[in-house]
Amino acid sequence: MDLTKKSIENIEYMIEKIKEKLKVLNFDAIKPSHFDESLYDDLKDIYDMVMKKTSFSPSEMQAIAEELGNLRKK
Repeated sequence: MDLTKKSIENIEYMIEKIKEKLKVLNFDAIKPSHFDESLYDDLKDIYDMVMKKTSFSPSEMQAIAEELGNLRKK
C-alpha cells in the first residue's frame, strides 16, 4: 500500500492498523470516517510512530487516543 498518497482508503487502512496494533477495545469509537484528508500528514505521523514500536505503556496508549481524538472532524 502506498501511504504517500492522501486518500480515504489510506486513512481507513492506517486507522485499522493502529487499532490492531494497540489492541484497545475503546478504539471501536474511532472510525476512518471521522478523519478528514486535510489532516492526513498528522495521521500518517501517528501511524508511523505506532508501527515502529513493539509495545506501549498505558500512558502512551492514552496519549495516542487523545491525539487521534484531536484529529477527528469537528
